[in-house]
Amino acid sequence: MTTGAALSLHGVTKTFGDMKAVDRLDLTVPRGALYGVIGPNGAGKTTTIRIIMSILFADVGQVSVLGRASALDAKNRIGYLPEERGVYRKMRVAAFLSYMARLKDVAERDVAPRVARGLERVGLAGTERKRCEELSKGMLQKVQFLAAIIHEPDLLILDEPFSGLDPVSARQLRDLVLEEHRRGATILFSTHVMPHAEEICEHVVMIHRGRKVLDEPLGAIRRQFDPRTILFEPFDPAADVASLPRYPDVERVEATSGGYEIALRPGSDPATAMQRIAAAIAPARLELSRPRLEDVFLRIVGGDTAACVRDELRGEVA
Repeated sequence: MTTGAALSLHGVTKTFGDMKAVDRLDLTVPRGALYGVIGPNGAGKTTTIRIIMSILFADVGQVSVLGRASALDAKNRIGYLPEERGVYRKMRVAAFLSYMARLKDVAERDVAPRVARGLERVGLAGTERKRCEELSKGMLQKVQFLAAIIHEPDLLILDEPFSGLDPVSARQLRDLVLEEHRRGATILFSTHVMPHAEEICEHVVMIHRGRKVLDEPLGAIRRQFDPRTILFEPFDPAADVASLPRYPDVERVEATSGGYEIALRPGSDPATAMQRIAAAIAPARLELSRPRLEDVFLRIVGGDTAACVRDELRGEVA
C-alpha cells in the first residue's frame, strides 16, 4: 500500500453472482487531491465507493483509508454523501445537522455555530425550524451535503452528488465542493455525467465494466487525446473559407452551427496554423478545441458500447 495516500486500493475485486462489478482495481489518491471517478451507470463506481466505505467488502484485494486498514477505523475523519439520499424526514433541519455533528464528535460548543454557518453558506438560513420533509429535493441535497462536511473531514467522498439537481443548485454545490478542497480536504466523487467532472476535477479515473481504463491528471488527458481541431468563426459571416483546406497545416474544414471546425494534419503546429488562419480571415473566434471526457471515454471503449453510452455520458439519461 502507498504510504501517505488518503486512499489506496490494490487488486480489489468484487463479484455478485456471475457479475464482476469491480475487477482487479488499483487506485491511489494522494492527500489533498480532487479526483473524479467517471463512467456510465453500472461501471462499478458505486460498488468501489461502498468498498472504500466498508459498506461492502472486497472478495480479494487491499484497501487503506487515511492510513487505516478500514474506513471504520477513520470514520470521524470521513465525510460521505451516498448515492441513495436519505435524512430523518420528521426531524427539523438544525436538529438533524446538530445530531450528525455530534455523531462525528464535533465539540458541543462548535455544533450550533457550524450549523448556522453552514445553512448560511448554502442559502438555507431561516430553515432551521423546518422539518426536513418540508424542503424541496434540491434543498434536502444541500442539507445532506452539510451533514457530510459538518465535522470538517479530511476525506470527502461524494457519490453522484449532482444527480437530480437543477443547474443553479448544481453550481452552488460545485462551489461548495471546491471550497472544501481549498480547505484541505481530499475529495473523491463519482459521476456518470462527464461535463461535471470536467468542471472541477484535477485528476480523472475512468471505469468501464468494473475495470480502470484511464487514471491521469485532466491536463495530461487533454494533451494525450488532443483532437488537433481548431474552432473558427470568421468576423464576417460571409467570408470565403474555401481556401483554408489548401493550407499545409489543414487536413479538412467542416461547417458547424457556430462556425467551422478545422482539423489539422498530424505533426502540424497548432500555433502556426492559427496565426496563418487569422492572417487570412479576420476571426471573431479562434481557439484550439479541448477534448471532452465523453469523447476520450468513447475512444477508449469503442465498438458498439460507444453508441450505447453516449447519451448517458452527456447526462441525457437519468
